[in-house]
Amino acid sequence: MDKYIKVQKIGEGSFGKAILVKAKENGKQYVIKEINISKMSNKEREESRREVAVLANMKHPNIVLYRESFEEGGCLYIVMDYCEGGDLFKKINAQKGVLFSEDQVVDWFVQICLALKHVHDRKILHRDIKSQNIFLTKDGTIQLGDFGIARVLNSTVELARTCIGTPYYLSPEICENKPYNNKSDIWALGCVLYEMCTLKHAFEAGNMKNLVLKIISGSFPPVSTHYSYELRSLISQLFKRNPRDRPSVNSILEKNFIIKRIEKFLPPQLIAEEFSHKVLQKFGPDASPVKRPAQGQHLASAAPAQKITKPAAKYGVPLIIKKPGDGAKKYYEKPLLKCRQARPSPVKKGKPGEERRKMFEEAAKKKRLEIFEKEKRQRDQISFMKVEQMRRLEKERMDRINRAREQGWRNVLSTGGSGETKMQQQRENIKVAEGKEAGLREKQSPEHVDRRLPPGVHPGVPNGPEGHHHSPDADAIRKRVKRLEEVSRQANANRLDCGCVGLSRVLV
Repeated sequence: MDKYIKVQKIGEGSFGKAILVKAKENGKQYVIKEINISKMSNKEREESRREVAVLANMKHPNIVLYRESFEEGGCLYIVMDYCEGGDLFKKINAQKGVLFSEDQVVDWFVQICLALKHVHDRKILHRDIKSQNIFLTKDGTIQLGDFGIARVLNSTVELARTCIGTPYYLSPEICENKPYNNKSDIWALGCVLYEMCTLKHAFEAGNMKNLVLKIISGSFPPVSTHYSYELRSLISQLFKRNPRDRPSVNSILEKNFIIKRIEKFLPPQLIAEEFSHKVLQKFGPDASPVKRPAQGQHLASAAPAQKITKPAAKYGVPLIIKKPGDGAKKYYEKPLLKCRQARPSPVKKGKPGEERRKMFEEAAKKKRLEIFEKEKRQRDQISFMKVEQMRRLEKERMDRINRAREQGWRNVLSTGGSGETKMQQQRENIKVAEGKEAGLREKQSPEHVDRRLPPGVHPGVPNGPEGHHHSPDADAIRKRVKRLEEVSRQANANRLDCGCVGLSRVLV
């Protein structure tokens, strides 16, 4: 860091800090990325150094240029060019709702695709394509930057599983916890193109859950008809939910309205070098250019494979994947065998039927899975409804119990003051009954003997079991009073029990 003077911190992310510096030697401004590697394991440090080595090989007009790297004080410092024009995100926000022209959008998009092609042809994933990582130079050239989390692929089939990226640019496969691949970069490229056309994110939501649901559904607001059908159709292709249905960056650059603009940004020699990687990728790293038979061998050393732009025109033979000279050899040496092989064999006839059978089996399997999922959802819904119904019935039962207890307590409170009055009234009734009984006894004395006594009853003789004179009315009244006392006592006891239970329920 002794060679540079810190100007200001311009950013901070998962990789570390981004610092704007000025070189003491020439006064030019650069961006230094400071990555703390002191807490990393030895394996992680080696991986970081390898990624820096990959960055050193990224030399392209549309990629931020790497200058140097060094380690100091437990940190890894990566020095890169500074883009004075700022990033694309700030450029979009500065529009204040005014749409860009289609020429401007397509020019920017072509440059981003050229940078991404340079990356993907070398089996590298960027994994964080977004408008904040796309920069503008002083003369308006687009440059793709921030390869701090890029990862080299050892082979074309290896997939990086790490989920890294701004939520707005996440692809459906990342949201579903599937492997990240080069088509995930294509999805993010579509998000950037949509953002340039509408000045908004394609997928927006108030929280992460709803954002993920929108991304998985793949539904986005349509692009304005201010732009051509080709451009709007391209956005739809980039937003295909299935990664296999999305075009590769090479396929995008082959579209008519894209390819005619490439020469505007790359010189012919660089175009030849860049687009030769596509040929090498198709044949593999060890593939050699197709040659003519023996008489054309003097053309074999015309140019390296990397510099050939049109092998078919160069060698005068179609660009096919078979060893040179094989066809002629088989034709002249074994003509009968060639004719036999030309006839359709029974195995070949059976192949379409086999494929059709597999297709029907896959369709039936998919149908069974759909039916199973549907039945499972129905069962879950029914069980949920049963649980809700049981909760509702239990709540109603408890409400009835509570109402009954509260009503019992109210009855106790309302009858508590009049209980003594009723008992006093009953005592008075007993006294009246006893008074009547005394009057009857007085009438039954010898001097007031009724002459119409029933047979067997004589005056002055006790006619009760205890030798006392009893009146039928007094006995009936006494029995009635006694029964009333028992009924009243039992009723008061029941009300008191209910009231206490209700009060306990209220207090609890």
